[in-house]
Amino acid sequence: QVQLVESGGGLVQAGGSLRLSCVASGRTFSRWTMGWFRQAPGKGREFVAGITWLGTNTYYTDSVKGRFTISRDNAQNTLYLQMNSLKPEDTAAYYCAACPRFTIEVLTTTQEYEYWGQGTQVTVSS
Repeated sequence: QVQLVESGGGLVQAGGSLRLSCVASGRTFSRWTMGWFRQAPGKGREFVAGITWLGTNTYYTDSVKGRFTISRDNAQNTLYLQMNSLKPEDTAAYYCAACPRFTIEVLTTTQEYEYWGQGTQVTVSS
């Protein structure tokens, strides 16, 4: 039984920052590849950032490069997304996801992830 719970979303002005957290329970990450996705109203779920087990491989969608940083604390079973210089276009529900196997490359598609959190809303105002 695996549960992923996101937190840290909220309302922020453009240019502000938020840090999202995703805590896993029920089992440890155990070398899992992790990622963040987002979904705006009426749109599909979009890959944002991904990270492999040791954090040595990360990948970001072009629109967030230089602004967002993904990291993980395996001892605490926690995934983070530091979001700086937020823009209104970043407004979406953000979901953490886990692939329960070791990979050497970041996974970027929804079908490659098995476990998902319930989402946390990020709203960026102008």
